[in-house]
Amino acid sequence: MSARFADFAALAERLGRTSGRLERTRLVAEYLAALDSDEADFAARLLLGRASREAEGRILALGGRAVWQAAAAAGAAVGSDAGAGAVDFGEVIERAMPERRFAESLTLEDLRAAFAAVAAISGSGSRGRRVEILTDLFRRATPAEAKYIAKIVVGEMRHGVQEGILLDAAAQLAGLTSVAIRRAQQSLADIGALVRRAKTDPAGLGAVDAELMRPIKPMLAQTAADIAEAVQRLEGHLALEFKLDGARVQIHRDGDQVRIFSRRLQDITRSLPDVVAEVLRGAAAPRAIYEGEVIAVAGDRPLPFQDLMRRFRRVRDIEQVASEVPLRLYLFDLLHLGARPLLDEPYRSRWDALQEARGSLASVPHLRTGDTGEAEAFFRAALDAGHEGIMAKGLDSAYTPGVRGSAWLKIKHSVTLDLVIVAADWGYGRRHGWLSNYHLAAVDEASGELAEVGKTFKGPTDAEFQAMTDRLLRLRTAEEQGTVRVRPEVVVEVRFDGIQKSPHYASGMALRFARIVRVRDDKSPAAADTLATMRRLFASHES
Repeated sequence: MSARFADFAALAERLGRTSGRLERTRLVAEYLAALDSDEADFAARLLLGRASREAEGRILALGGRAVWQAAAAAGAAVGSDAGAGAVDFGEVIERAMPERRFAESLTLEDLRAAFAAVAAISGSGSRGRRVEILTDLFRRATPAEAKYIAKIVVGEMRHGVQEGILLDAAAQLAGLTSVAIRRAQQSLADIGALVRRAKTDPAGLGAVDAELMRPIKPMLAQTAADIAEAVQRLEGHLALEFKLDGARVQIHRDGDQVRIFSRRLQDITRSLPDVVAEVLRGAAAPRAIYEGEVIAVAGDRPLPFQDLMRRFRRVRDIEQVASEVPLRLYLFDLLHLGARPLLDEPYRSRWDALQEARGSLASVPHLRTGDTGEAEAFFRAALDAGHEGIMAKGLDSAYTPGVRGSAWLKIKHSVTLDLVIVAADWGYGRRHGWLSNYHLAAVDEASGELAEVGKTFKGPTDAEFQAMTDRLLRLRTAEEQGTVRVRPEVVVEVRFDGIQKSPHYASGMALRFARIVRVRDDKSPAAADTLATMRRLFASHES
């Protein structure tokens, strides 16, 4: 018999009342140890508020409004004040649900089967059929179970367990060091698969490495305020690359087979047939994992990022759109060559290997220098070519998937931050009827939670306000006094005039005169900028 979902809910409740990281890790490890490998695989994802593998994206296509509809159909007192004082959307659902007494609880397998059925639905009337499946779960659920079904569907667990604790728990299950388990996760890029192997093949897990046709989490960069800071932080031992205003891609080639993955690990091969053809025609290495950037171009000038996103979203009439929005590929790293993973090789060696393996494929403009004057000239050349800045990379740095380390630094003409919209206020005056004052949050690297750092209504056009309103309403989880709380999925690039101390936010910081530059649909909330980056920028502006 499958494990009871009530036990999962009880664990989540206990985790929310536990403050210590070590104790949370122990509780998670004990729970996963008692499950079979299939259940542990699924439960690990659920603990992070995911119904599927990370590379599959959000398969449920259900937001807060759909959850309300399903809960009401299952007997929840949605129109009452039962949710008054609730701390989150899941607790509102819990308080509104009627008490139920069943001889047998929902099981993890019940949820897995229901989520798989939801993911398989498409076509006309699909939303209604998805809601029906969710309604059936709520009808069978106790209030405590309903709370966590809702929280999983909207992807907002808020019990203090982030991926780092799951990794530590997996290390305990496998009897491996924290370093070894994180190394395996860098290559697997899926917490469920990692936990499964920790239970079934712990010895083999320690030897897991990058493989062709399995996406690797991208290495992330921090921000430097200017060239001088980058040279100082990398101790003059660095290379510079043009930072293109495009979309990052990971290209896996094995003979005649090519697959392309987005920075969110999703397979986008079908949308980029011209890039596939270019790789097959020009790449010198028959087996390799390349990393690069694709930009939309008109002649020799880059087109706006939004034009590029048209290509990434397209699943029909691809050849026509490919002719309307031509792409150009520029490579900047080599992660695997032949039978040999290169993640642990220094950046200088990976770059040199890339120059041989790329064949006729283009690589980004590149300069090795520790001279500030030469670096400034290279920076100006990038801006003159229509790009947004440069990257500075430590020559001896390994590739650390999924880690925002200090070995890669981005330097832009105008410093921006990638932040997550966590709520929005209804507008007034000309903006009446739109959600138009956006609450912006950065990643708190200590807890893994999102911390608000400011608001803005500046930047979008009227059409963009309307489109964002429609989008955020689909992500709505709660609404009170003119503020709509949303599932944190939308990442936006934000320009600002400075960072100041603020007693109004728990982060202690707020952006001055923030303005949205663009929506970053290519980035997940986990890839947003951190409070640590903001603190460094604040310190550099203070000095």
